[in-house]
Parts: sequence; structure tokens; C-alpha cells
Amino acid sequence: MQESNIIKFDTKTTNKFKWYVIHSYSGYENKVALSLKDRLEATGLKEYVSQIIVPTQKKIVVNEGKKKEINEKLFPGYVLINMNLIDEVWALIKGTDHVTGFIGTGSNPVPLPQSQVDSILTYMKMDAPKFEAKFKEGDSVKVLEGPFKDFLGKVESINQEQGKAKVLISSFGREVPVEFDLEQLNQL
Repeated sequence: MQESNIIKFDTKTTNKFKWYVIHSYSGYENKVALSLKDRLEATGLKEYVSQIIVPTQKKIVVNEGKKKEINEKLFPGYVLINMNLIDEVWALIKGTDHVTGFIGTGSNPVPLPQSQVDSILTYMKMDAPKFEAKFKEGDSVKVLEGPFKDFLGKVESINQEQGKAKVLISSFGREVPVEFDLEQLNQL
């Protein structure tokens, strides 16, 4: 199964294949990857590339009390490519819309160590999605459901890993800390 952020070619890799980092305009990473795929296939140079990856990780964003799972880019503005770097492929990549160049010293691209690529790929495959709240500590929020529905409070702390927030609610004449799921809260 091919993931949407990984493009694979049926290329036999050799020890000449290395991982490189392409710098692109932020927000255009997927377009760059798809454009490279199309251009490599059209020019017959796909045999020099085995994979193009836009590193992402699943994350749950909570906005206005609703959960939405997204693929968050780990490195905005960067695309990984495993290739045999020959002049024709280098020229094709540098001539692709929204590509600003390679990461490296001077005008020479520097390959990434395989251990770093392996770490990125492992991180991408982690199953537990992270939560992301649209509010931060100190923000005022409204409780959307549960026994404190329609109460207003101030965010004391956020636990992104568990998708929870501790909110100070005014109850019985004093502030009481209450823990909520992020989807139970909405920023004011």
C-alpha cells in the first residue's frame, strides 16, 4: 500500500542511491513531490529515484469542540528523496516549480545519514496520534458538554499527549481545577 505522502518507484537501488533533502516553498511539499514524480516519469529518469517522501505524522486537531485527524508535516518546506544523484536528475529537480534547491554545503547537496532517515520513517509510522488544541495556557474557554456545560474558565495546563486540559472553573465562590477532553472546550 502506498501512502499519500510517500511515492515509490520500481527502481533497483544500488550503493549510489543516497537520501537527500530538497528545499521547497512551505506548503508546496506535496505539489513538489507529485510534480517530481510526473517529470521523472516523463523524462525517463525515474530509474535514478527510488522514493520521494513528504515526512508527516497523524495528529488530532481539536477546533470548536470537534476532532479532526490531519497529516501534519514534520518538516515544512522539505521533501526527502532517495536517488542516484546524476547531473540530469539534479537539473530536473532544481528546475521544478516551487523548489529552491538542496540542503547541503555551498552548491553541493549533502546526503542524509541512513540512521536519520530510519528515525524519520519510524516516527512517521507511530500509531498514537498527537492532539493539538487551538488554545493555549491562560486562554479563556467555554465548556461545550458535560456537567459543566456553558461554564467559562481559564486554561491552567494542556496535556497534548492525552488530549486533555486542566481548566480553572469558578464554582462555589472559588476557582476549582477541572480536567476536560480537548473536544469539550472551545476558545472564547
